Amino acid sequence: MIDPRADVAPGAVLGEGVQIGPWSVIGPDVRIGARTRIDAHVVLHGPTTLGEDNHIHAFACIGGDPQDKKHRGEGESRLEVGSRNVIREYTTINRGSAAGGGVTRIGDDNWILGYVHIAHDCQVGSHTVFANNATLAGHVTVEDHAILGGFAGVHQFCRIGAYAFCAIATVVVKDVPPFFTVAGNTARARGLNREGMRRNQFPASTLEQLRRAYRVLCRMNLTLPEALLQLAPLAEVSPEVARLRHFVANSIRGVVR
Repeated sequence: MIDPRADVAPGAVLGEGVQIGPWSVIGPDVRIGARTRIDAHVVLHGPTTLGEDNHIHAFACIGGDPQDKKHRGEGESRLEVGSRNVIREYTTINRGSAAGGGVTRIGDDNWILGYVHIAHDCQVGSHTVFANNATLAGHVTVEDHAILGGFAGVHQFCRIGAYAFCAIATVVVKDVPPFFTVAGNTARARGLNREGMRRNQFPASTLEQLRRAYRVLCRMNLTLPEALLQLAPLAEVSPEVARLRHFVANSIRGVVR
């Protein structure tokens, strides 16, 4: 299952059924879960842990040093990747930095396409989609089921909420609330991610409650404190609106509206 032309360091730990293609380089302190497939010309740096049933395509570079001038190799610096992720060609994912907590994390069942970059200390949930050339700066959080279109770029320390959709070439410099669709340079709210919620079988009643919440946040020309006050009654009856309101209320960078 390991091509003889691959270079696997003695300190690497490989689970049952791992496949490694020719000319791939697996460094020490790399742990690869069972049945994970590593194609040709992949480079895995450590400390990095991969879960089970991942597929990493050719020329990806995973677990490289943080691209942070402050990082001098001190402290903890590692990458943790879950299970059943697809990581396509030329993707780069960096380990965490000591200043940012030391850990970059990727959840499960993510679809990460070609030329994507995920920088140091990012926290990515599960069931996300990164289209080609999507880029995260350092310390970005992407919650479950979010989608980033091709060439979307996210500024450091921003958050992308659950079920949010960032359209092609969107430039994100503020937090994107859950369930929103955003587009443009810089990003502006364009409505709810109705298609994403429909695919995940959200009931019509939830969509209506979120539509009302979106109107409060984006269509009534309210200040943010005024909008949060207006959302309070809706949040009491809708867990999704409560999640949206909590996200907005706890934003540090401000939110896209």
